[in-house]
This record gives sequence, C-alpha cells and structure tokens, in this order.
Amino acid sequence: MKVSEIAELLRGNPAGDAERQIQGVAALETAGPTELAYVESLRALGPAAASRAGCLLVPEGVSLPGHTTIAVPHPKLALIRAAEALHPASSPPPGIHPTAVVARDAQVAPDCSVGANVVIESGATVGAGTRLCPGVFLGMGVRVGEHCTLHPRVTVYPGSQIGDRVILHAGVVIGSDGFGYVFAEGRQVKFPQLGKIVIEDDVEIGSNTTLDRGSLGATVIGRGTKIDNLVQIAHNVKIGRHCIIVSQTGISGSTEVGDYVVMAGQVGIGEHVRIEDRVVIGGQAGVLPGKIVRSGSIIWGTPSRPMSEFKKTLARLARLDALAEKVKALAQQVEKRSP
Repeated sequence: MKVSEIAELLRGNPAGDAERQIQGVAALETAGPTELAYVESLRALGPAAASRAGCLLVPEGVSLPGHTTIAVPHPKLALIRAAEALHPASSPPPGIHPTAVVARDAQVAPDCSVGANVVIESGATVGAGTRLCPGVFLGMGVRVGEHCTLHPRVTVYPGSQIGDRVILHAGVVIGSDGFGYVFAEGRQVKFPQLGKIVIEDDVEIGSNTTLDRGSLGATVIGRGTKIDNLVQIAHNVKIGRHCIIVSQTGISGSTEVGDYVVMAGQVGIGEHVRIEDRVVIGGQAGVLPGKIVRSGSIIWGTPSRPMSEFKKTLARLARLDALAEKVKALAQQVEKRSP
C-alpha cells in the first residue's frame, strides 16, 4: 500500500513521501524502508529519529523532519488497523475434512472450516464463518457462534455456549467439572456439577487455560474479556466485560468480577470474592476468601491491600536487615556494660 492509502485508511495526516510503497509492519528499532512502525509517545522520538522505517505513525502534532510520517490520535491502535490491511489473515477453504466425525443432527454452517480429526457430537451447532482446527472436540449440545476460531486440541464439554468472534487457543478446556466436594462419612463426596458455562462475544482465551462449568448455576465470561495462557477459572465464577486476566492467575469458585478489571500474572482469588468495576490487582497478589474489593481500587500483596500501603511495607522490609544489625549492636553494648 502507498503511504497515502494507509493515511486514508487510518484517517491520518501524512507528511513526506506519500507515494512510498509499504509492504508490512515492524518494530521501530528493526523496521526497514518498506515497513511501517509506530511512535507511541514523545519519549520514543529519539529512537524514531534514528529509525530506518519507511513510514512512522506518530501522535498528532509531532513532526519528524526527514521522515515520512502519518499523524494519528492513537499510533499503537493505528498500527493494528494498518497491520490488518497489510497482513490479512488467511482463511482456510470451507468444508469438512474427511477424518472429522460429525453427528448427523449437528448443525454446521456451510462456510465453516472443520479440520482433521475434529469431533462434533449430537445437537451441537457451529455458526457461519467459524474455523475448527485439527483435533477440536465439541460435546453434545454445544453452541459455537459465528466467525470463531478454535485452535488445535480445544475441548468444549457438553452444553457449553460460545458467542460470536471468540478465539480459543490450543489446549483450552471449556466446561469441565468444577472442583467441588463434601467431606462426609469419612470420604470426599463429589458435589453435582450440572450447571453450564457461557462465553460471550469477542472473548479470547489463551493456550491451556481451563474454565469450569457451574455446579448448579452458570460460569460466565463477559463480552470482550481477554484471558491469557495457563489461567484457571473455577465453577460459578462470573467475569464482567472487557477484563484482562494474565497468565497463571487462579480464580476460585463463586467469585464475581466486574467490568474493566485487570489482574496481573499469578494473582490468586479466594472463593466468594466480589471484585467491583475497574479494579487493578498487581502480580502475585492474593485476595482472601469472601473479600470485597471496591470499584477503582489498585491492590497488591498477599493478603492484598491498597498499592500505596503495600509499597510502604516493602520499603520497610527492605530495611529490616539493617535494623536487625542495629538491634544486635545495641544488645552487644548492653551486655558489655552489664556487671
């Protein structure tokens, strides 16, 4: 694409060689004369001035003499839009692979792509434009919406519901039994896991993440939420819209999470916790069972507490060895003075 065409696509303001041909996108440091890169902030202007990129996406009001640029309100977002045009995703041809096993009463839209060794059980439905990669399993009565991508070895247990434009990466398990037992008569008795799981539209779930079905109710993942690799979400959890949940996080049963919540890596959430909207939870934080985290809070630590409070605690801990040496020295002085 010409720079002028990219500028028109992005509704940006070009400067420099508008006829230059751009073939792809790259990082600012490695981009070459036929590639597009972005300048996220004013702090990146130094590296941008030294960049060999054929065109730079810059914030509005920024000028880089000697470079071809396109000024846009949000350069990183603009790069995403440009990448979609310069690197269009390849779509496999529609059809069902000869090795796939599809129940007679399953409903698969004609333009779906069903890969090798896929299994679709009785009563399942698959919406238009959806791609099932090799080894996907859809249990009885599963519903998968339109324009979804289920990567290899995704397992969807019976009765699970998946919305439109959902992406499930390799090894995701949807709708497995929750970890629920009652100790009685000297043994663990399995509690019924008869509920369902609902994945709403525009959700993306990373590789080898597992999401349990509800025990008697439902597990729900809200629209637009993005979940990283290796996350465990237990039964009856309800997660709101447009949340970010990072790798190795574990969320215990019956927890409720509001909208626009961010959980960093290795966060642990106890059962029956309520996390309100727009909360940010720092990496490796632990939220104890039954806690309520109020809207807009930023918390960290185990047990979790406000970020400012936890930073003070960390600072005190960093001085603990020095304090111990002072106490030891004082104790020795006292011993010397004693008769």
